[in-house]
Amino acid sequence: MIYLNELSTYIQNIHWGELLLDTSLLALKILLILLSYLFIKKMAKKLINKLFETYIQKNSISQGRAFTLESLTNNLITYVLFFILVITILQLLGIDATAILAGAGIIGLAVGFGAQGLVSDLVSGFFILLEKQLDVGELVTIGEFSGTVEQVGLRTTQIRAGDGTLHFIPNREITQLSNHSRGEMQALVDIDISLCNDLPKTMEILNQVCERLAKENPVITDGPNVIGIQDLGPSTITIRIIAKTQNMEQWGMERLIRQELKIALDENGIQFPETPVLLDNSN
Repeated sequence: MIYLNELSTYIQNIHWGELLLDTSLLALKILLILLSYLFIKKMAKKLINKLFETYIQKNSISQGRAFTLESLTNNLITYVLFFILVITILQLLGIDATAILAGAGIIGLAVGFGAQGLVSDLVSGFFILLEKQLDVGELVTIGEFSGTVEQVGLRTTQIRAGDGTLHFIPNREITQLSNHSRGEMQALVDIDISLCNDLPKTMEILNQVCERLAKENPVITDGPNVIGIQDLGPSTITIRIIAKTQNMEQWGMERLIRQELKIALDENGIQFPETPVLLDNSN
Protein backbone atom coordinates (compact mmCIF):
# COMPACT_ATOMS: atom_id res chain seq x y z
CA MET A 1 0.00 0.00 0.00
CA ILE A 2 2.92 2.33 0.82
CA TYR A 3 4.50 1.68 -2.57
CA LEU A 4 1.23 2.48 -4.33
CA ASN A 5 0.97 5.80 -2.50
CA GLU A 6 4.56 6.69 -3.42
CA LEU A 7 3.94 5.76 -7.06
CA SER A 8 0.77 7.84 -7.13
CA THR A 9 2.62 10.83 -5.64
CA TYR A 10 5.43 10.44 -8.18
CA ILE A 11 2.99 10.38 -11.08
CA GLN A 12 1.17 13.43 -9.81
CA ASN A 13 4.44 15.37 -9.58
CA ILE A 14 5.30 14.70 -13.21
CA HIS A 15 4.94 17.75 -15.43
CA TRP A 16 3.19 16.06 -18.30
CA GLY A 17 3.16 19.11 -20.51
CA GLU A 18 6.93 19.55 -20.30
CA LEU A 19 7.47 15.80 -20.72
CA LEU A 20 5.31 15.72 -23.83
CA LEU A 21 7.09 18.77 -25.24
CA ASP A 22 10.56 17.32 -24.54
CA THR A 23 9.58 13.95 -26.04
CA SER A 24 8.18 15.61 -29.14
CA LEU A 25 11.33 17.70 -29.60
CA LEU A 26 13.50 14.61 -29.13
CA ALA A 27 11.47 12.64 -31.65
CA LEU A 28 11.66 15.55 -34.09
CA LYS A 29 15.44 15.76 -33.69
CA ILE A 30 15.82 12.02 -34.28
CA LEU A 31 13.57 12.26 -37.35
CA LEU A 32 15.65 15.14 -38.72
CA ILE A 33 18.83 13.17 -38.11
CA LEU A 34 17.42 10.13 -39.92
CA LEU A 35 16.31 12.28 -42.85
CA SER A 36 19.74 13.91 -42.94
CA TYR A 37 21.36 10.46 -42.94
CA LEU A 38 19.23 9.29 -45.87
CA PHE A 39 19.86 12.52 -47.78
CA ILE A 40 23.62 12.44 -47.23
CA LYS A 41 23.74 8.74 -48.14
CA LYS A 42 21.86 9.40 -51.39
CA MET A 43 24.05 12.39 -52.29
CA ALA A 44 27.22 10.43 -51.46
CA LYS A 45 26.11 7.61 -53.76
CA LYS A 46 25.46 10.07 -56.59
CA LEU A 47 28.82 11.72 -56.00
CA ILE A 48 30.62 8.38 -56.04
CA ASN A 49 28.84 7.36 -59.25
CA LYS A 50 29.84 10.66 -60.85
CA LEU A 51 33.45 10.32 -59.72
CA PHE A 52 33.71 6.80 -61.12
CA GLU A 53 32.17 7.85 -64.44
CA THR A 54 34.83 10.54 -64.72
CA TYR A 55 37.52 8.08 -63.65
CA ILE A 56 36.48 5.56 -66.32
CA GLN A 57 36.64 8.25 -69.01
CA LYS A 58 40.11 9.39 -68.00
CA ASN A 59 41.65 5.97 -67.30
CA SER A 60 41.85 2.67 -69.14
CA ILE A 61 39.84 0.59 -66.70
CA SER A 62 37.27 -2.06 -67.50
CA GLN A 63 33.59 -1.44 -66.79
CA GLY A 64 33.42 -4.49 -64.52
CA ARG A 65 36.42 -3.35 -62.51
CA ALA A 66 34.88 0.09 -62.10
CA PHE A 67 31.58 -1.41 -60.90
CA THR A 68 33.47 -3.56 -58.40
CA LEU A 69 35.38 -0.64 -56.89
CA GLU A 70 32.26 1.54 -56.94
CA SER A 71 30.26 -1.10 -55.07
CA LEU A 72 32.98 -1.48 -52.46
CA THR A 73 33.25 2.30 -51.97
CA ASN A 74 29.48 2.61 -51.54
CA ASN A 75 29.54 -0.13 -48.90
CA LEU A 76 32.33 1.56 -46.95
CA ILE A 77 30.56 4.94 -47.06
CA THR A 78 27.32 3.30 -45.89
CA TYR A 79 29.08 1.67 -42.92
CA VAL A 80 30.74 4.95 -41.92
CA LEU A 81 27.53 6.97 -42.18
CA PHE A 82 25.57 4.36 -40.22
CA PHE A 83 28.22 4.41 -37.47
CA ILE A 84 27.99 8.21 -37.28
CA LEU A 85 24.19 7.97 -37.19
CA VAL A 86 24.20 5.57 -34.24
CA ILE A 87 26.72 7.66 -32.28
CA THR A 88 24.74 10.87 -32.92
CA ILE A 89 21.45 9.34 -31.75
CA LEU A 90 23.11 7.92 -28.64
CA GLN A 91 24.54 11.35 -27.77
CA LEU A 92 21.13 12.90 -28.34
CA LEU A 93 19.57 10.41 -25.92
CA GLY A 94 22.15 11.37 -23.31
CA ILE A 95 24.07 8.11 -23.53
CA ASP A 96 27.84 8.37 -23.26
CA ALA A 97 29.00 6.93 -26.56
CA THR A 98 32.65 6.97 -25.43
CA ALA A 99 31.88 4.53 -22.62
CA ILE A 100 29.95 2.32 -25.00
CA LEU A 101 32.82 2.28 -27.48
CA ALA A 102 35.27 1.43 -24.70
CA GLY A 103 33.01 -1.36 -23.52
CA ALA A 104 32.61 -2.56 -27.09
CA GLY A 105 36.38 -2.66 -27.40
CA ILE A 106 36.67 -4.88 -24.35
CA ILE A 107 33.89 -7.13 -25.60
CA GLY A 108 35.57 -7.17 -28.99
CA LEU A 109 38.76 -8.48 -27.43
CA ALA A 110 36.77 -11.14 -25.61
CA VAL A 111 35.04 -12.40 -28.74
CA GLY A 112 37.97 -11.76 -31.05
CA PHE A 113 38.92 -15.39 -31.22
CA GLY A 114 35.36 -16.26 -32.21
CA ALA A 115 35.41 -13.67 -35.00
CA GLN A 116 38.41 -15.10 -36.78
CA GLY A 117 36.17 -16.09 -39.69
CA LEU A 118 35.09 -12.47 -40.18
CA VAL A 119 38.70 -11.26 -40.11
CA SER A 120 39.62 -13.97 -42.60
CA ASP A 121 36.77 -12.83 -44.88
CA LEU A 122 38.02 -9.23 -44.77
CA VAL A 123 41.63 -10.17 -45.48
CA SER A 124 40.66 -12.53 -48.30
CA GLY A 125 38.33 -9.92 -49.82
CA PHE A 126 41.11 -7.34 -49.72
CA PHE A 127 43.52 -9.57 -51.64
CA ILE A 128 40.83 -10.61 -54.15
CA LEU A 129 40.32 -6.93 -54.99
CA LEU A 130 44.03 -6.11 -54.87
CA GLU A 131 44.97 -8.94 -57.23
CA LYS A 132 42.00 -8.24 -59.55
CA GLN A 133 40.94 -11.89 -59.51
CA LEU A 134 37.39 -11.05 -60.60
CA ASP A 135 35.19 -8.10 -61.48
CA VAL A 136 31.46 -7.43 -61.52
CA GLY A 137 29.84 -8.87 -64.64
CA GLU A 138 32.40 -11.62 -65.20
CA LEU A 139 31.53 -15.31 -65.47
CA VAL A 140 33.34 -17.33 -62.82
CA THR A 141 33.35 -20.69 -61.07
CA ILE A 142 33.98 -20.71 -57.33
CA GLY A 143 33.98 -24.21 -55.89
CA GLU A 144 30.70 -25.82 -56.93
CA PHE A 145 29.05 -22.51 -57.89
CA SER A 146 29.17 -20.99 -61.37
CA GLY A 147 27.60 -17.74 -62.48
CA THR A 148 27.99 -14.03 -63.07
CA VAL A 149 29.61 -11.82 -60.41
CA GLU A 150 27.04 -9.32 -59.12
CA GLN A 151 28.93 -7.81 -56.21
CA VAL A 152 32.36 -8.10 -54.63
CA GLY A 153 32.58 -7.01 -51.00
CA LEU A 154 35.15 -7.24 -48.25
CA ARG A 155 33.17 -10.00 -46.53
CA THR A 156 31.20 -11.85 -49.22
CA THR A 157 31.09 -12.23 -52.99
CA GLN A 158 27.70 -12.55 -54.72
CA ILE A 159 27.36 -14.91 -57.69
CA ARG A 160 24.18 -15.08 -59.82
CA ALA A 161 23.74 -18.60 -61.22
CA GLY A 162 22.22 -19.36 -64.61
CA ASP A 163 18.86 -20.28 -63.04
CA GLY A 164 18.69 -16.94 -61.22
CA THR A 165 19.86 -18.17 -57.80
CA LEU A 166 21.99 -15.62 -55.95
CA HIS A 167 24.84 -17.25 -54.03
CA PHE A 168 26.55 -15.42 -51.14
CA ILE A 169 30.05 -16.87 -50.79
CA PRO A 170 32.24 -15.89 -47.80
CA ASN A 171 35.56 -14.65 -49.14
CA ARG A 172 37.54 -17.02 -46.94
CA GLU A 173 35.95 -19.97 -48.79
CA ILE A 174 37.22 -18.75 -52.17
CA THR A 175 40.21 -21.06 -52.35
CA GLN A 176 39.79 -22.03 -56.01
CA LEU A 177 38.49 -19.53 -58.55
CA SER A 178 38.14 -19.97 -62.31
CA ASN A 179 37.49 -16.80 -64.32
CA HIS A 180 35.88 -17.54 -67.69
CA SER A 181 35.91 -13.93 -68.86
CA ARG A 182 39.60 -13.19 -69.26
CA GLY A 183 41.24 -13.41 -72.67
CA GLU A 184 40.08 -15.37 -75.71
CA MET A 185 37.76 -18.33 -75.25
CA GLN A 186 37.57 -21.58 -77.18
CA ALA A 187 34.57 -22.91 -79.08
CA LEU A 188 34.86 -26.66 -79.57
CA VAL A 189 32.53 -28.74 -81.74
CA ASP A 190 32.66 -32.50 -82.32
CA ILE A 191 30.50 -33.76 -85.18
CA ASP A 192 29.76 -37.44 -85.89
CA ILE A 193 29.28 -38.70 -89.44
CA SER A 194 28.70 -42.17 -90.82
CA LEU A 195 31.74 -44.27 -91.76
CA CYS A 196 30.34 -44.83 -95.26
CA ASN A 197 30.79 -41.17 -96.31
CA ASP A 198 33.51 -39.89 -98.64
CA LEU A 199 35.96 -38.51 -96.05
CA PRO A 200 37.94 -36.10 -98.33
CA LYS A 201 34.68 -34.62 -99.65
CA THR A 202 33.35 -34.25 -96.10
CA MET A 203 36.53 -32.50 -94.93
CA GLU A 204 36.34 -30.11 -97.90
CA ILE A 205 32.74 -29.18 -97.03
CA LEU A 206 33.65 -28.58 -93.40
CA ASN A 207 36.59 -26.37 -94.38
CA GLN A 208 34.40 -24.32 -96.71
CA VAL A 209 31.84 -23.73 -93.95
CA CYS A 210 34.58 -22.75 -91.51
CA GLU A 211 36.08 -20.25 -93.95
CA ARG A 212 32.68 -18.64 -94.51
CA LEU A 213 31.96 -18.42 -90.78
CA ALA A 214 35.32 -16.76 -90.16
CA LYS A 215 34.51 -14.03 -92.70
CA GLU A 216 30.95 -13.44 -91.49
CA ASN A 217 31.51 -13.36 -87.71
CA PRO A 218 33.83 -10.71 -86.24
CA VAL A 219 33.58 -12.29 -82.78
CA ILE A 220 35.81 -15.11 -84.07
CA THR A 221 39.45 -14.26 -83.37
CA ASP A 222 40.99 -17.44 -84.80
CA GLY A 223 39.60 -20.25 -86.95
CA PRO A 224 37.30 -22.11 -87.07
CA ASN A 225 39.78 -24.85 -87.96
CA VAL A 226 39.00 -28.44 -88.82
CA ILE A 227 41.47 -30.23 -86.54
CA GLY A 228 40.76 -33.68 -87.97
CA ILE A 229 39.47 -37.05 -86.84
CA GLN A 230 39.00 -37.05 -83.06
CA ASP A 231 37.57 -40.57 -82.71
CA LEU A 232 36.99 -43.57 -84.96
CA GLY A 233 34.20 -45.98 -84.05
CA PRO A 234 32.83 -49.15 -85.63
CA SER A 235 30.41 -47.16 -87.80
CA THR A 236 31.12 -43.48 -87.04
CA ILE A 237 33.83 -40.88 -87.48
CA THR A 238 34.11 -37.96 -85.03
CA ILE A 239 35.62 -34.80 -86.52
CA ARG A 240 36.67 -31.89 -84.28
CA ILE A 241 36.40 -28.17 -85.15
CA ILE A 242 37.95 -25.51 -82.91
CA ALA A 243 37.63 -21.71 -82.98
CA LYS A 244 38.76 -18.92 -80.65
CA THR A 245 36.25 -16.21 -79.85
CA GLN A 246 35.83 -13.05 -77.83
CA ASN A 247 34.81 -13.35 -74.18
CA MET A 248 31.36 -14.86 -73.58
CA GLU A 249 30.84 -15.60 -77.29
CA GLN A 250 32.07 -19.20 -77.34
CA TRP A 251 28.72 -20.86 -76.60
CA GLY A 252 26.81 -18.95 -79.23
CA MET A 253 29.52 -19.72 -81.77
CA GLU A 254 29.43 -23.43 -80.95
CA ARG A 255 25.68 -23.47 -81.67
CA LEU A 256 26.16 -21.54 -84.91
CA ILE A 257 28.94 -23.87 -86.10
CA ARG A 258 26.80 -26.95 -85.44
CA GLN A 259 23.85 -25.39 -87.27
CA GLU A 260 25.85 -24.38 -90.37
CA LEU A 261 27.69 -27.70 -90.55
CA LYS A 262 24.43 -29.64 -90.33
CA ILE A 263 22.86 -27.58 -93.14
CA ALA A 264 25.92 -27.93 -95.41
CA LEU A 265 26.31 -31.66 -94.83
CA ASP A 266 22.62 -32.30 -95.48
CA GLU A 267 22.79 -30.32 -98.73
CA ASN A 268 25.70 -32.45 -99.92
CA GLY A 269 24.18 -35.77 -98.95
CA ILE A 270 26.59 -36.53 -96.10
CA GLN A 271 25.02 -39.18 -93.89
CA PHE A 272 24.93 -39.07 -90.11
CA PRO A 273 25.02 -42.17 -87.90
CA GLU A 274 21.64 -43.80 -87.49
CA THR A 275 20.20 -43.70 -84.00
CA PRO A 276 18.92 -47.13 -83.00
CA VAL A 277 15.22 -47.26 -82.17
CA LEU A 278 14.50 -48.88 -78.81
CA LEU A 279 11.29 -50.89 -78.80
CA ASP A 280 9.26 -51.24 -75.62
CA ASN A 281 8.58 -54.96 -75.18
CA SER A 282 7.16 -54.59 -71.72
CA ASN A 283 3.67 -55.40 -73.07
